[in-house]
Amino acid sequence: MTNSLFNRANKLLSILEQHGFKAYIVGGAVRDSLMGRPVGDIDIATSASPAEVQSIFEKVIPVGIEHGTVIVRFDGESFEVTTFRVDGDYTDFRHPDHVLFVADIKEDLARRDFTINAMAMDKDGLVIDPFMGHQDIQLKLLRTVGKPKLRFEEDPLRMMRAIRFVSQLGFEMEATTFQALVDDISWIEKIAIERVTTEIKKMFEGINLTNGIELLIRSKAINYIPVLKENHQLERLLINNPKPLHSFTEIIATLHLLDRSISVDHWVKHWKLSNEVKRNATTLVQSITYYMEKRLDQWLVYRLPENLVSSFIRVLTWMVTDIDKKAINDQVVCMRKQLPIANLKHLAITGNEIVALKASLEKGPWINTCIAEIEKQVVCGNLPNCKNALREWVEAWSPPEIN
Repeated sequence: MTNSLFNRANKLLSILEQHGFKAYIVGGAVRDSLMGRPVGDIDIATSASPAEVQSIFEKVIPVGIEHGTVIVRFDGESFEVTTFRVDGDYTDFRHPDHVLFVADIKEDLARRDFTINAMAMDKDGLVIDPFMGHQDIQLKLLRTVGKPKLRFEEDPLRMMRAIRFVSQLGFEMEATTFQALVDDISWIEKIAIERVTTEIKKMFEGINLTNGIELLIRSKAINYIPVLKENHQLERLLINNPKPLHSFTEIIATLHLLDRSISVDHWVKHWKLSNEVKRNATTLVQSITYYMEKRLDQWLVYRLPENLVSSFIRVLTWMVTDIDKKAINDQVVCMRKQLPIANLKHLAITGNEIVALKASLEKGPWINTCIAEIEKQVVCGNLPNCKNALREWVEAWSPPEIN
Protein backbone atom coordinates (compact mmCIF):
# COMPACT_ATOMS: atom_id res chain seq x y z
CA MET A 1 0.00 0.00 0.00
CA THR A 2 2.75 2.47 0.95
CA ASN A 3 4.76 1.86 -2.24
CA SER A 4 1.58 2.22 -4.28
CA LEU A 5 0.72 5.47 -2.49
CA PHE A 6 4.22 6.87 -3.07
CA ASN A 7 4.08 5.84 -6.72
CA ARG A 8 0.83 7.76 -7.17
CA ALA A 9 2.21 10.76 -5.30
CA ASN A 10 5.32 10.72 -7.49
CA LYS A 11 3.12 10.74 -10.61
CA LEU A 12 1.42 13.84 -9.23
CA LEU A 13 4.81 15.46 -8.57
CA SER A 14 5.87 14.68 -12.13
CA ILE A 15 2.77 16.34 -13.55
CA LEU A 16 3.40 19.49 -11.53
CA GLU A 17 7.03 19.51 -12.67
CA GLN A 18 5.96 19.05 -16.29
CA HIS A 19 4.00 22.27 -15.92
CA GLY A 20 7.09 24.07 -14.71
CA PHE A 21 6.55 23.90 -10.94
CA LYS A 22 8.57 22.45 -8.09
CA ALA A 23 6.85 19.82 -5.98
CA TYR A 24 7.79 17.59 -3.05
CA ILE A 25 6.35 15.09 -0.61
CA VAL A 26 6.57 16.70 2.82
CA GLY A 27 5.91 16.19 6.52
CA GLY A 28 4.97 12.97 8.24
CA ALA A 29 5.15 10.84 5.11
CA VAL A 30 8.85 11.63 4.70
CA ARG A 31 9.51 11.03 8.39
CA ASP A 32 7.68 7.72 8.49
CA SER A 33 9.24 6.54 5.24
CA LEU A 34 12.73 7.18 6.62
CA MET A 35 11.79 5.35 9.83
CA GLY A 36 10.24 2.38 8.03
CA ARG A 37 6.84 3.12 9.57
CA PRO A 38 3.52 2.74 7.73
CA VAL A 39 2.50 5.85 5.78
CA GLY A 40 -1.21 6.59 5.98
CA ASP A 41 -1.42 9.64 3.73
CA ILE A 42 0.87 11.92 1.78
CA ASP A 43 1.01 15.71 1.79
CA ILE A 44 2.57 17.63 -1.06
CA ALA A 45 4.15 21.09 -1.16
CA THR A 46 4.54 22.92 -4.45
CA SER A 47 5.57 26.24 -5.93
CA ALA A 48 2.28 26.24 -7.87
CA SER A 49 -0.45 28.51 -6.54
CA PRO A 50 -3.85 27.01 -5.61
CA ALA A 51 -5.32 28.45 -8.82
CA GLU A 52 -2.54 26.85 -10.86
CA VAL A 53 -3.08 23.49 -9.14
CA GLN A 54 -6.79 23.75 -9.94
CA SER A 55 -6.01 24.45 -13.59
CA ILE A 56 -3.78 21.36 -13.86
CA PHE A 57 -5.92 18.70 -12.17
CA GLU A 58 -9.49 17.75 -12.89
CA LYS A 59 -10.71 17.00 -9.36
CA VAL A 60 -9.63 19.63 -6.84
CA ILE A 61 -11.38 20.50 -3.56
CA PRO A 62 -10.48 23.99 -2.21
CA VAL A 63 -10.51 23.04 1.49
CA GLY A 64 -8.12 25.75 2.74
CA ILE A 65 -7.45 27.84 -0.29
CA GLU A 66 -6.86 31.02 1.76
CA HIS A 67 -3.85 29.26 3.27
CA GLY A 68 -2.77 27.76 -0.03
CA THR A 69 -4.19 24.27 0.49
CA VAL A 70 -6.35 22.18 -1.80
CA ILE A 71 -7.19 18.48 -1.93
CA VAL A 72 -6.33 16.83 -5.25
CA ARG A 73 -8.17 13.63 -6.08
CA PHE A 74 -5.69 11.75 -8.25
CA ASP A 75 -5.45 8.13 -9.32
CA GLY A 76 -7.99 7.03 -6.71
CA GLU A 77 -6.29 8.83 -3.80
CA SER A 78 -6.62 12.18 -2.04
CA PHE A 79 -3.52 14.34 -1.68
CA GLU A 80 -3.33 17.57 0.30
CA VAL A 81 -1.40 20.00 -1.89
CA THR A 82 -0.15 23.26 -0.36
CA THR A 83 1.72 26.11 -1.98
CA PHE A 84 5.17 26.92 -0.51
CA ARG A 85 4.47 29.56 2.12
CA VAL A 86 5.66 31.40 5.18
CA ASP A 87 3.21 32.24 7.95
CA GLY A 88 2.29 35.53 9.55
CA ASP A 89 1.40 35.96 13.23
CA TYR A 90 -0.88 33.45 14.98
CA THR A 91 -3.13 35.73 17.03
CA ASP A 92 -5.76 32.99 17.43
CA PHE A 93 -3.08 30.47 18.57
CA ARG A 94 -4.04 28.19 15.69
CA HIS A 95 -4.08 29.78 12.23
CA PRO A 96 -1.68 32.33 10.78
CA ASP A 97 -3.35 35.74 10.27
CA HIS A 98 -2.02 35.68 6.75
CA VAL A 99 0.34 33.64 4.61
CA LEU A 100 2.89 34.67 2.04
CA PHE A 101 3.50 32.33 -0.85
CA VAL A 102 7.19 31.79 -1.59
CA ALA A 103 9.27 30.03 -4.24
CA ASP A 104 11.74 28.13 -2.02
CA ILE A 105 10.87 24.83 -0.31
CA LYS A 106 13.41 25.59 2.45
CA GLU A 107 11.45 28.69 3.48
CA ASP A 108 8.33 26.53 3.66
CA LEU A 109 10.07 23.89 5.79
CA ALA A 110 11.29 26.59 8.19
CA ARG A 111 7.71 27.29 9.37
CA ARG A 112 7.06 23.69 10.46
CA ASP A 113 6.89 22.40 14.02
CA PHE A 114 9.60 19.77 14.54
CA THR A 115 12.74 18.94 12.61
CA ILE A 116 11.52 15.40 11.95
CA ASN A 117 8.52 16.92 10.14
CA ALA A 118 10.54 19.56 8.28
CA MET A 119 11.89 17.40 5.46
CA ALA A 120 10.89 17.17 1.82
CA MET A 121 11.38 14.38 -0.70
CA ASP A 122 11.40 14.72 -4.47
CA LYS A 123 10.06 12.17 -6.92
CA ASP A 124 13.46 10.48 -7.10
CA GLY A 125 13.65 9.97 -3.33
CA LEU A 126 16.17 12.76 -2.69
CA VAL A 127 15.54 14.26 0.76
CA ILE A 128 15.87 17.98 1.43
CA ASP A 129 16.68 18.32 5.12
CA PRO A 130 17.81 21.84 6.13
CA PHE A 131 17.17 21.32 9.86
CA MET A 132 18.81 17.90 10.25
CA GLY A 133 15.57 16.05 10.85
CA HIS A 134 17.03 12.77 9.59
CA GLN A 135 19.84 13.07 12.10
CA ASP A 136 17.30 13.69 14.87
CA ILE A 137 15.43 10.56 13.77
CA GLN A 138 18.65 8.58 14.11
CA LEU A 139 19.28 10.16 17.52
CA LYS A 140 15.62 9.58 18.49
CA LEU A 141 15.37 13.23 19.43
CA LEU A 142 12.33 15.52 19.21
CA ARG A 143 13.37 19.11 18.55
CA THR A 144 11.50 22.14 17.25
CA VAL A 145 12.44 24.00 14.11
CA GLY A 146 13.90 27.23 15.41
CA LYS A 147 13.04 28.63 18.84
CA PRO A 148 10.69 26.28 20.68
CA LYS A 149 8.90 29.10 22.54
CA LEU A 150 7.96 30.71 19.23
CA ARG A 151 6.82 27.42 17.72
CA PHE A 152 4.62 26.65 20.73
CA GLU A 153 3.24 30.18 20.94
CA GLU A 154 2.18 30.07 17.28
CA ASP A 155 0.03 27.02 17.96
CA PRO A 156 0.02 25.56 21.49
CA LEU A 157 -1.36 22.32 20.06
CA ARG A 158 2.25 21.63 19.14
CA MET A 159 2.83 20.97 22.84
CA MET A 160 0.31 18.14 22.75
CA ARG A 161 1.74 16.96 19.45
CA ALA A 162 5.17 16.80 21.09
CA ILE A 163 3.81 14.57 23.84
CA ARG A 164 2.05 12.44 21.26
CA PHE A 165 5.22 12.02 19.17
CA VAL A 166 7.15 10.91 22.25
CA SER A 167 4.50 8.22 22.77
CA GLN A 168 4.30 7.17 19.13
CA LEU A 169 8.00 7.23 18.32
CA GLY A 170 9.72 6.65 21.66
CA PHE A 171 11.89 9.72 21.17
CA GLU A 172 13.43 11.86 23.89
CA MET A 173 12.62 15.57 23.91
CA GLU A 174 15.56 17.91 23.32
CA ALA A 175 16.38 19.94 26.45
CA THR A 176 15.43 23.45 25.26
CA THR A 177 12.27 22.10 23.65
CA PHE A 178 11.28 20.42 26.92
CA GLN A 179 12.03 23.56 28.94
CA ALA A 180 9.83 25.66 26.66
CA LEU A 181 7.11 23.04 26.99
CA VAL A 182 7.27 23.28 30.79
CA ASP A 183 7.56 27.08 30.90
CA ASP A 184 4.53 27.75 28.73
CA ILE A 185 2.39 24.66 29.30
CA SER A 186 -0.59 26.78 30.42
CA TRP A 187 -1.07 27.79 26.78
CA ILE A 188 -2.82 24.44 26.32
CA GLU A 189 -5.89 26.09 27.84
CA LYS A 190 -6.15 28.22 24.70
CA ILE A 191 -6.78 25.13 22.55
CA ALA A 192 -10.24 23.76 21.75
CA ILE A 193 -10.78 20.55 23.72
CA GLU A 194 -11.58 18.65 20.51
CA ARG A 195 -8.05 19.32 19.23
CA VAL A 196 -6.50 18.38 22.58
CA THR A 197 -8.34 15.09 22.91
CA THR A 198 -7.46 14.10 19.34
CA GLU A 199 -3.79 14.31 20.34
CA ILE A 200 -4.53 12.39 23.55
CA LYS A 201 -6.13 9.65 21.47
CA LYS A 202 -3.01 9.44 19.29
CA MET A 203 -0.84 9.43 22.42
CA PHE A 204 -2.76 6.44 23.81
CA GLU A 205 -2.18 4.60 20.53
CA GLY A 206 1.58 4.93 20.91
CA ILE A 207 3.72 1.85 21.40
CA ASN A 208 5.76 3.92 23.88
CA LEU A 209 2.70 5.06 25.83
CA THR A 210 4.57 4.98 29.15
CA ASN A 211 6.90 7.71 27.85
CA GLY A 212 3.98 9.79 26.65
CA ILE A 213 2.08 9.58 29.92
CA GLU A 214 5.22 10.33 31.92
CA LEU A 215 5.78 13.46 29.81
CA LEU A 216 2.10 14.43 30.13
CA ILE A 217 2.55 14.36 33.92
CA ARG A 218 6.13 15.70 34.13
CA SER A 219 5.34 18.72 31.95
CA LYS A 220 2.14 19.30 33.97
CA ALA A 221 0.12 19.28 30.76
CA ILE A 222 -2.26 16.96 32.59
CA ASN A 223 -3.22 19.93 34.82
CA TYR A 224 -4.81 21.69 31.83
CA ILE A 225 -6.90 18.82 30.46
CA PRO A 226 -10.56 18.67 31.51
CA VAL A 227 -11.45 15.94 34.03
CA LEU A 228 -7.83 14.79 34.31
CA LYS A 229 -6.84 18.06 35.96
CA GLU A 230 -9.48 17.51 38.67
CA ASN A 231 -8.54 13.91 39.48
CA HIS A 232 -4.87 13.65 40.35
CA GLN A 233 -5.24 10.08 41.61
CA LEU A 234 -5.51 9.07 37.97
CA GLU A 235 -1.85 10.03 37.45
CA ARG A 236 -0.69 7.05 39.50
CA LEU A 237 -3.18 4.72 37.82
CA LEU A 238 -2.27 5.86 34.31
CA ILE A 239 1.45 5.37 34.80
CA ASN A 240 1.00 1.82 36.12
CA ASN A 241 2.09 -0.33 33.18
CA PRO A 242 -0.13 1.23 30.49
CA LYS A 243 -0.96 -0.57 27.25
CA PRO A 244 -1.84 1.12 23.93
CA LEU A 245 -5.51 1.87 23.28
CA HIS A 246 -6.88 2.42 19.80
CA SER A 247 -10.00 4.58 20.12
CA PHE A 248 -11.85 7.08 22.26
CA THR A 249 -14.22 4.23 23.15
CA GLU A 250 -11.35 2.26 24.69
CA ILE A 251 -9.82 5.31 26.38
CA ILE A 252 -13.05 6.45 28.04
CA ALA A 253 -13.93 2.91 29.16
CA THR A 254 -10.46 2.49 30.66
CA LEU A 255 -10.44 5.86 32.41
CA HIS A 256 -13.84 5.09 33.97
CA LEU A 257 -12.73 1.64 35.09
CA LEU A 258 -9.60 3.13 36.66
CA ASP A 259 -11.76 5.55 38.64
CA ARG A 260 -15.43 4.60 38.73
CA SER A 261 -16.32 7.80 40.55
CA ILE A 262 -16.01 9.55 37.16
CA SER A 263 -18.84 8.39 34.93
CA VAL A 264 -18.57 7.61 31.24
CA ASP A 265 -21.09 10.38 30.63
CA HIS A 266 -18.85 12.87 32.47
CA TRP A 267 -15.83 12.02 30.32
CA VAL A 268 -17.84 12.17 27.10
CA LYS A 269 -19.46 15.49 27.99
CA HIS A 270 -16.27 17.30 29.02
CA TRP A 271 -14.22 15.92 26.14
CA LYS A 272 -17.06 16.67 23.70
CA LEU A 273 -17.19 13.17 22.29
CA SER A 274 -20.01 11.50 20.37
CA ASN A 275 -22.99 9.52 21.60
CA GLU A 276 -21.54 6.53 19.76
CA VAL A 277 -18.41 6.72 21.92
CA LYS A 278 -20.64 6.91 24.98
CA ARG A 279 -22.69 3.84 23.95
CA ASN A 280 -19.67 1.73 23.03
CA ALA A 281 -17.68 2.75 26.12
CA THR A 282 -20.65 1.84 28.31
CA THR A 283 -20.88 -1.56 26.61
CA LEU A 284 -17.17 -2.17 27.21
CA VAL A 285 -17.47 -1.18 30.87
CA GLN A 286 -20.40 -3.56 31.35
CA SER A 287 -18.51 -6.37 29.61
CA ILE A 288 -15.31 -5.85 31.61
CA THR A 289 -17.27 -5.63 34.87
CA TYR A 290 -19.07 -8.87 34.05
CA TYR A 291 -15.79 -10.55 33.16
CA MET A 292 -14.17 -9.49 36.43
CA GLU A 293 -17.04 -11.10 38.35
CA LYS A 294 -17.80 -14.20 36.29
CA ARG A 295 -15.03 -14.53 33.71
CA LEU A 296 -15.79 -15.42 30.10
CA ASP A 297 -19.07 -17.18 29.33
CA GLN A 298 -21.72 -17.40 26.60
CA TRP A 299 -23.77 -14.51 27.96
CA LEU A 300 -20.82 -12.11 27.91
CA VAL A 301 -19.82 -13.14 24.39
CA TYR A 302 -23.41 -12.85 23.15
CA ARG A 303 -23.83 -9.32 24.49
CA LEU A 304 -20.40 -8.13 23.34
CA PRO A 305 -20.64 -6.77 19.77
CA GLU A 306 -18.19 -8.45 17.43
CA ASN A 307 -16.68 -5.09 16.45
CA LEU A 308 -15.77 -4.44 20.10
CA VAL A 309 -13.98 -7.72 20.81
CA SER A 310 -10.49 -6.32 20.16
CA SER A 311 -11.35 -3.24 22.22
CA PHE A 312 -12.61 -5.45 25.05
CA ILE A 313 -9.31 -7.34 25.12
CA ARG A 314 -7.18 -4.17 25.00
CA VAL A 315 -9.11 -2.56 27.86
CA LEU A 316 -8.97 -5.81 29.80
CA THR A 317 -5.16 -5.72 29.71
CA TRP A 318 -5.30 -2.60 31.88
CA MET A 319 -7.40 -4.43 34.47
CA VAL A 320 -5.71 -7.86 34.39
CA THR A 321 -1.93 -7.69 34.05
CA ASP A 322 -1.24 -11.35 33.21
CA ILE A 323 -3.98 -11.85 30.63
CA ASP A 324 -3.26 -13.98 27.55
CA LYS A 325 -4.78 -11.84 24.80
CA LYS A 326 -4.62 -14.51 22.12
CA ALA A 327 -6.21 -17.12 24.38
CA ILE A 328 -9.07 -14.74 25.25
CA ASN A 329 -9.63 -13.90 21.60
CA ASP A 330 -9.65 -17.57 20.62
CA GLN A 331 -12.15 -18.33 23.37
CA VAL A 332 -14.45 -15.53 22.25
CA VAL A 333 -14.30 -16.71 18.63
CA CYS A 334 -15.00 -20.30 19.64
CA MET A 335 -17.87 -19.38 21.98
CA ARG A 336 -19.45 -17.09 19.39
CA LYS A 337 -19.53 -19.91 16.85
CA GLN A 338 -21.26 -22.16 19.36
CA LEU A 339 -23.96 -19.70 20.44
CA PRO A 340 -27.46 -21.08 19.80
CA ILE A 341 -28.65 -17.67 18.56
CA ALA A 342 -26.86 -14.62 17.23
CA ASN A 343 -29.57 -12.12 18.23
CA LEU A 344 -33.18 -11.83 19.33
CA LYS A 345 -34.50 -12.33 15.81
CA HIS A 346 -33.27 -15.93 15.97
CA LEU A 347 -35.46 -16.86 18.94
CA ALA A 348 -38.02 -19.51 17.99
CA ILE A 349 -40.82 -17.52 19.59
CA THR A 350 -42.07 -13.97 18.98
CA GLY A 351 -43.40 -11.28 21.24
CA ASN A 352 -46.88 -11.68 19.75
CA GLU A 353 -46.82 -15.39 20.52
CA ILE A 354 -45.81 -14.69 24.10
CA VAL A 355 -48.68 -12.18 24.47
CA ALA A 356 -51.12 -14.75 23.06
CA LEU A 357 -49.89 -17.40 25.52
CA LYS A 358 -50.39 -14.91 28.36
CA ALA A 359 -53.72 -13.53 27.19
CA SER A 360 -54.92 -13.20 30.78
CA LEU A 361 -52.24 -10.57 31.46
CA GLU A 362 -52.58 -6.94 30.45
CA LYS A 363 -49.85 -5.83 28.08
CA GLY A 364 -46.97 -4.12 29.83
CA PRO A 365 -43.28 -4.17 30.72
CA TRP A 366 -43.54 -7.85 31.62
CA ILE A 367 -43.33 -8.70 27.90
CA ASN A 368 -39.79 -7.37 27.56
CA THR A 369 -38.88 -8.97 30.89
CA CYS A 370 -40.08 -12.34 29.62
CA ILE A 371 -38.26 -12.02 26.29
CA ALA A 372 -35.04 -11.00 28.05
CA GLU A 373 -35.25 -14.01 30.34
CA ILE A 374 -35.89 -16.40 27.45
CA GLU A 375 -32.98 -14.85 25.55
CA LYS A 376 -30.59 -15.40 28.45
CA GLN A 377 -31.79 -18.95 29.16
CA VAL A 378 -31.37 -19.92 25.50
CA VAL A 379 -27.95 -18.27 25.14
CA CYS A 380 -26.64 -19.91 28.31
CA GLY A 381 -27.83 -23.34 27.13
CA ASN A 382 -30.48 -23.76 29.83
CA LEU A 383 -33.36 -23.77 27.36
CA PRO A 384 -33.44 -25.22 23.84
CA ASN A 385 -34.35 -22.78 21.08
CA CYS A 386 -37.34 -24.70 19.78
CA LYS A 387 -40.92 -23.46 19.69
CA ASN A 388 -42.52 -26.15 21.82
CA ALA A 389 -39.94 -25.85 24.61
CA LEU A 390 -40.22 -22.08 24.62
CA ARG A 391 -44.02 -22.19 24.64
CA GLU A 392 -43.98 -24.54 27.63
CA TRP A 393 -41.54 -22.28 29.43
CA VAL A 394 -43.70 -19.18 28.81
CA GLU A 395 -46.86 -20.94 29.98
CA ALA A 396 -45.14 -21.84 33.28
CA TRP A 397 -43.55 -18.42 33.71
CA SER A 398 -45.02 -15.62 35.79
CA PRO A 399 -43.90 -11.98 35.86
CA PRO A 400 -41.80 -11.18 38.97
CA GLU A 401 -44.43 -8.90 40.46
CA ILE A 402 -47.01 -11.73 40.34
CA ASN A 403 -44.80 -14.35 42.00
